[in-house]
Amino acid sequence: MTIDVTEGDAIAKVLKMTDGYGCDVYIEATGAGAAITQGLQMIRRLGTFVEFSVHAGPFAVDWSVIGDQKELDIHGSHLGPYMYPLAIQYLRDRVVDGGRLVSHALTLDQFSRGIDIAQAGEESIKVVLTS
Repeated sequence: MTIDVTEGDAIAKVLKMTDGYGCDVYIEATGAGAAITQGLQMIRRLGTFVEFSVHAGPFAVDWSVIGDQKELDIHGSHLGPYMYPLAIQYLRDRVVDGGRLVSHALTLDQFSRGIDIAQAGEESIKVVLTS
């Protein structure tokens, strides 16, 4: 279930759908600090909290909610562990054709155009800048 937090009180919606019980799993993927607090309020006791996003800076939470009140399982899940070396090896061994991932190759002086293409997101997969 996905809930748009701009359309009403997300916590109230989850609690109503679950008869006050709360959600089993909460996946925070927004990068907004407030979403952490929101998740801690709507997740059930002994639930699973997955932190998937990247935050611009530290965000404080009330650890008594996590450990004492709800006894949550917390998982960090932004990237699979040890995946970068494996991905690099696949590219090196040509198991994966990296060239097929590049939709645009631009020179450094076309940086602004590259940003515009990537930001539009309509015709790009990977925009690469070369010297």
